[in-house]
Amino acid sequence: MLSRVADSLYWMSRYMERAEHTTRLLDVNLNLMLDESGTSSDHRWKRMLLALGSPEGVAFKGDPYALTDRMSFDTEVPASILSCIIAARENSRHVREQISSEQWHRLNTLYLQVTRPEARRMDRSEPSDFLQQVMEGVHQFQGVSDSTMSHGEGWQFIQVGRYIERASATALLLEAYHDDLWMLHERIFEGTEYLEWMGLLRSATAFEAYCKVYTADVTPDRVLEFLLLDENFPHSVRFSIDTLQCALQAIEGGSGRSRAEPLRILSGRLQASLHYASVEEILRGDVVGYLREIQMQCRRIHRTMYELYIQYSIQTALAG
Repeated sequence: MLSRVADSLYWMSRYMERAEHTTRLLDVNLNLMLDESGTSSDHRWKRMLLALGSPEGVAFKGDPYALTDRMSFDTEVPASILSCIIAARENSRHVREQISSEQWHRLNTLYLQVTRPEARRMDRSEPSDFLQQVMEGVHQFQGVSDSTMSHGEGWQFIQVGRYIERASATALLLEAYHDDLWMLHERIFEGTEYLEWMGLLRSATAFEAYCKVYTADVTPDRVLEFLLLDENFPHSVRFSIDTLQCALQAIEGGSGRSRAEPLRILSGRLQASLHYASVEEILRGDVVGYLREIQMQCRRIHRTMYELYIQYSIQTALAG
């Protein structure tokens, strides 16, 4: 596959996953404003910005709706919903012949929905309606991608983009909640903090799935275990890295490259660290350090994949 095609498919997928993640966090925090807990609204919105990587130039100034508007429509903010969808559409336009008509139609429709002037006016009056529309659009795009595109090398690059973004985002989300939930994990929690645990789970679309595993017994250690180490939940870090590893192996096998060993070692090392970890060991150690190591390993995988498949030299290509 041409490197420019792989690059566009990869980033198309990453930007769509990022748009959905930003949308979900905004929606969850708007809904939490309706509930009372021991956590202030200001703290929640500042924590949300931490979970989004502390976007440059963006700060919470006391108005949740102004922040929601900016994180939805400000194209000067790379992590905003509109910026991500515009970038995803631009990448998909470059590979129009590689994706299915259904994929292009779904992404282009979502782009038109979020860029029309009426969308911003609707968001100011009913932001949750707009956010739900975006989440449904992204889910539909991901669904038609899986069901209408041949699961060859191009689709595997879409998988890599989706799950490297998801693993990094979930690890950063858990880090943002660390001071509230795990820094003093042995203390006795107040009943109002249940809302914070629910908010974290809903930020990863995990509340119902969690309850099916642990019932309604929501505790910080089990929340960490589920979002970090569960092998079956699609938004857990372990599931994301397992799927990422499978996609990288498929790309390596299909391309016939013999120089993929550094990438295989990197992804395999991260996969093993999640397979053989226990939540008790993680909590006894440096939780934030563990989560930051996951994010760093994801960045290393990204760079190594780029060197191998996207920006490789003519000599590297001939040697492979």
